[in-house]
Amino acid sequence: MNTKKPLILISNDDGYHAKGINSLIDMLRDIADIIVCAPESARSGFATAFSATVPLRLKLRRDEEGMQMWSCNGTPVDCVKLALQELCVDRLPDMILGGINHGDNASVNVHYSGTMGVTIEGCMKYIPSIGFSLCDFASDADFEPLRPYVRQIVQKVLAEGLPKGVCLNVNFPKLKEFKGVRMCRMAMGTWYNECAKQRHPHGYDYYWMTGAYRNDEPEQEDTDNWALTHGYVSITPTRIDVTDYDLLRSWKEEFWPLPTLPIGEGFVSKGLEYLERLKKEKA
Repeated sequence: MNTKKPLILISNDDGYHAKGINSLIDMLRDIADIIVCAPESARSGFATAFSATVPLRLKLRRDEEGMQMWSCNGTPVDCVKLALQELCVDRLPDMILGGINHGDNASVNVHYSGTMGVTIEGCMKYIPSIGFSLCDFASDADFEPLRPYVRQIVQKVLAEGLPKGVCLNVNFPKLKEFKGVRMCRMAMGTWYNECAKQRHPHGYDYYWMTGAYRNDEPEQEDTDNWALTHGYVSITPTRIDVTDYDLLRSWKEEFWPLPTLPIGEGFVSKGLEYLERLKKEKA
């Protein structure tokens, strides 16, 4: 590895063999040294899950000038945790990347995505982190139109960093050319019809997780869903801190400070009585 180049750790949820992650490596090899640690097989939908009940293994798949590729039998987050402790012993990565994912991770998908699990894990380690996704589930999807955008975004973050506790969720529409880039908020959406019931020949029911997505605010032009459906690359700054500060302030004003009550018989009822009295006084 060349210590004069930045070091980037890359993982995904489609597996080390996927075209998306190998395209990302190719896009960035001249910019940085690269360590890849990715699942042995597809781990879509694992979000930020890690393995607590099974032992994990690492296997070296490629060892080339400026690039090592390892596979792991665990989740995407397992890959990041193992790589940081076992593969990046002498040098902390300057950046962690998830992707490029086969399929979009806009809207509420951010909460299910293993690709964004990688990104969030890196962000929680205070390392600038970005998740890249293409709205194309095909195994042979064309990632080449993404190249200049991926390179520009990566180089900008390498040069300028990101605020503490913030990572980027970047999604690309399935197009040969994009209209531009839009900074967006996450759209509110809903998955429905999520279980497909089947009957097994041995006489019991089983289920496949499936579903359809609905954009619940299709007219809002500041969302990632709107950007993608109108031909734009969407970049959504994503926070680790999921505190709702509006509700926090509202409830603090209504319920705080609470009196110090003795813990014992009647503790809960006394507390509820106090809250009801406080509400009446404010009314």
